[in-house]
Amino acid sequence: MSHGSDTPFGGPPPRPREPQQPSRPSGKKVSPLTITIFAVVIIVAVFIFLSNFYADILWYNQLGYSEVYWTERVAKIIIFLIALVLMAVPMWFSMRSAYKHRPVYAPDSHQPSSMSRYQSQLEPVRRFLMFGIPLVVGIFAAVAVAGQWQTIMLFFNQSAWGSPDPQFNIDLSFFMFSLPFIALLNGFLISVVLLSGVAGMLTHYLYGGIRVEERGGIKIGKAARVHAAIVVAVFLLLQAVNFWIGQYETLTDQSGRVAGALYRDVHAVIPAKMILAIIAVLIAITYIIAAFTGRWRLPLIGTAMLVVTMIVAAGIYPFLVQQYQVVPSQRELESQYIDRNIKMTRQAFALDDIEVTQYDATVNTEKNALAKETATTANIRLLDPNLVSAAFAQLQQFRGYYTFADTLNVDRYKVDNKVEDTVIAAREVNVAPTDTWVNQHISYTHGYGLVAAYGNRVAAGGRPDFMLGGIPTTGALSNDDKYEPRIYFGENSPQYSIVGGPDEGWDDRELDRPSTSGDSPDTRYTFQGSGGPNVGNMFNRIVYSLKFASTDLLLSNDVNSESQILYDRDPKERVSKVAPYLTLDTNAYPAIVDGRVQWIIDGYTTSNNFPYAQQQQLASAVSDSLTSSQDINALNNRVNYLRNSVKATVDAYDGSVKLYAWDPEDPLLKAWQKVFPNTIKPMQDMSSELMEHVRYPEDMFKVQREVLSKYHVDDPGTFYQGNDEWAVPDDPTTSTSKVKQPPYYMSLKMPTQDQATFSLTSTFIPAGSANGQQRNVMFGFLSANADAGSVAGTKDKDFGKLRLLELPTDTAVPGPGQAQQNFDTNTKVTTELNLLRQGASEVKNGNLLSLPVGGGILYVQPVYVQSSGATSYPTLRKVLVSFGDQVGFADTLSEALDEVFGGDSGAVTGENDTGDSGKKDGEDETKQPSQTEEEKLSKALEDANNAIQAGQEALGKGDFEAYGKSQEALQDALKRATEADDAINGKTADDQSPAPENASQAPSESAVPTDGGNG
Repeated sequence: MSHGSDTPFGGPPPRPREPQQPSRPSGKKVSPLTITIFAVVIIVAVFIFLSNFYADILWYNQLGYSEVYWTERVAKIIIFLIALVLMAVPMWFSMRSAYKHRPVYAPDSHQPSSMSRYQSQLEPVRRFLMFGIPLVVGIFAAVAVAGQWQTIMLFFNQSAWGSPDPQFNIDLSFFMFSLPFIALLNGFLISVVLLSGVAGMLTHYLYGGIRVEERGGIKIGKAARVHAAIVVAVFLLLQAVNFWIGQYETLTDQSGRVAGALYRDVHAVIPAKMILAIIAVLIAITYIIAAFTGRWRLPLIGTAMLVVTMIVAAGIYPFLVQQYQVVPSQRELESQYIDRNIKMTRQAFALDDIEVTQYDATVNTEKNALAKETATTANIRLLDPNLVSAAFAQLQQFRGYYTFADTLNVDRYKVDNKVEDTVIAAREVNVAPTDTWVNQHISYTHGYGLVAAYGNRVAAGGRPDFMLGGIPTTGALSNDDKYEPRIYFGENSPQYSIVGGPDEGWDDRELDRPSTSGDSPDTRYTFQGSGGPNVGNMFNRIVYSLKFASTDLLLSNDVNSESQILYDRDPKERVSKVAPYLTLDTNAYPAIVDGRVQWIIDGYTTSNNFPYAQQQQLASAVSDSLTSSQDINALNNRVNYLRNSVKATVDAYDGSVKLYAWDPEDPLLKAWQKVFPNTIKPMQDMSSELMEHVRYPEDMFKVQREVLSKYHVDDPGTFYQGNDEWAVPDDPTTSTSKVKQPPYYMSLKMPTQDQATFSLTSTFIPAGSANGQQRNVMFGFLSANADAGSVAGTKDKDFGKLRLLELPTDTAVPGPGQAQQNFDTNTKVTTELNLLRQGASEVKNGNLLSLPVGGGILYVQPVYVQSSGATSYPTLRKVLVSFGDQVGFADTLSEALDEVFGGDSGAVTGENDTGDSGKKDGEDETKQPSQTEEEKLSKALEDANNAIQAGQEALGKGDFEAYGKSQEALQDALKRATEADDAINGKTADDQSPAPENASQAPSESAVPTDGGNG
């Protein structure tokens, strides 16, 4: 045997291996073209994603609110990163600690082979999972926390409230700012601890720190026990914080008879929360000690005691106190806390300064009862803004590319040194969605002017009596040479428009208005302001082409170097973007302010953390017969604090937004002013003309009346019994059942006022009984002073003053529903209305106004008639009036009032001021053909009514000859009524051109009607 051999048996040495050739990949190589396409797709996707951010930056910069954009985004990013770290790092550390302290031993029977397989499969991706799982969980958690950025920003920018809560005597700012943040932070940290603990325990299990044995049960290693002890200890400490803040959260609890901490909470729940917090801290300490000593008996016993204490102290004991101490004497024991609830709820909804007056309303009428009520009767609004939109459209639309809102607005303007209630609307652009891209976005870009009509009277033929209208705009309100009528930003504006052009060498492309000359049917115009981001360079054009998915925008020759893109044009949408912390009123209304059309929007600061205040569901509170489902869907939150803190304006021409601090003492607004210090202007910057058109907000008034339906009672004992609750009556003029009557703007003088003021009003009736029955009698009348005055930057001291008239419960003063019932069942009324319905005409009841005059409640309802035909519109034909059970029905308000009040009401009405609204230039005042036809119609209806009564009397006597004559008289009267009705509507139809359905069918010219004094 050769010992020098390298082989064990001395054989020849093995031949050296030849170097192996690298194996070829089994698949084909990825081609450079595929990689290029994939890269391009990624780049395009990222560009599209980033283009939206860039477009937002351009939009905010152009509007001057980049501070809002960056403050909100930076705040969200910082909150996101902090939350990500707070969630991901503890979870990663928990998993890493469990892996680092895993038991190391050779596999044996104590460790199932399946676990070994899991470990071997996890090992290649262990590092990835250890970083990936915490990162993914952290991202989801951080996104949720970033969505609460407003709560966090309010905490760090809070302002002192200046008044304490009634239980703990702590400043209310703690409940409004600090408590929501502490609850948010503590809840997030509890989630961090629980998720980190679960991740750590799973890691211990996967690597043998926790084993499940067939005979020995669960075996937990020392490292896993220490880990679990620390997690439980931290969890208990956080739970102690939860128990501690739970004391203060009882003050906003809504589960009791009323909101806030009641007797059971004060004497059982709050002490129990305090005890549980202390016990939780002590047990957490025992767990920390046990983690190092290994003695687990004490913490386990303590945990059991905590569970028992929670059941007894937080569950059983409060239940026993409620059932055996509170319930037998609830009215007495809860009185103190109900009183707190009443006072704090009133304070939260600005009802603590309401003026309550006992109004001994009468139902008896007498002559000259309204002689001293001129301030109110002269301003009774006969023009219903909910019905006359069609009349505005037929008389003032002029082109198919114009439109008016379905429901118009009520405002007031000074005409000849007299303030007049007006019904006003914006003539906005209306483009068919099926029209060409050029028409939609280049040609039809804006509306033209406001149209306003007197509220307390109508012109000849029952048409609106316009004080402003026509194209070009004329009338009593158009004497300002600086008036800019064009409306680029409104509630019906196109999605986007491309406007603007060079000063020289550019042909106007925007259809402006009907021409007054015969050269061209329409004039054209080029936008001259700064209303949107510039799209003159190619990069911006690409960005907005992607944003609006439009190749036409990118390729159109109508886009030039000076072009701007106008979008997000709804006034409320613009305000919501620059003030995301505000809840906006559902109604934006237009006004002429300093020569410009301005949209005025009310903004509210809201909260759900006001102690002892009862929550209100905004959507339910503001819902009535005039609110749309779209408006209601935007108000899906519950609040127990509400302030009209901001008045916002949006310029209809250039879209500029201004925010004014209307309630500068509101602590919530002060906090937001710290967050966005340069966005809200002081009220002193408001011009006198703007102050003239600011009004008390509708939605706030609706919420307040909803609260007052229950909280008009200030005695805790009566409140507890609940036998004096009110309700807002259903609207009797609509066919939809169970829809609340809207509040109405009107100028009136309350019995406690010295002069009439522009006001917002509503009524109350008793709440329904347990069996569902409801008496429709008047119990309350609420009025808010809606006139802010006319001094620049100074709010009238009486603005917003709430006045409540409480009517006697032993006098059956008809409510709105009962008044409508009296109208509908009156023989004269039904007879004449049936005659008006002859010839397929439709009778429409206008809004039912309630007025506290003559020592009682007067109801006034205009009655409109609309004939059949595409160009017809409602015209005022009759006026219904009632006082008590007396009903008046006549052609004019004065005549109807005289019918009710013994032949002479003594009232002075706005109809006495009609002037020359119905005559043409140079026409004799005595010659009013339309009025003559009205008189013919009225006389014919009266004759028909007399003929019907004569026929009934003849039948009763069996005199068939007289009955035959009465039928002949009836037929003659009906014929004359039909002829008069046709004459009136025939003349009306000739006075305007039919409105085309879309812009492409617009007529070349349309005559401006002269009956409104606007031609």
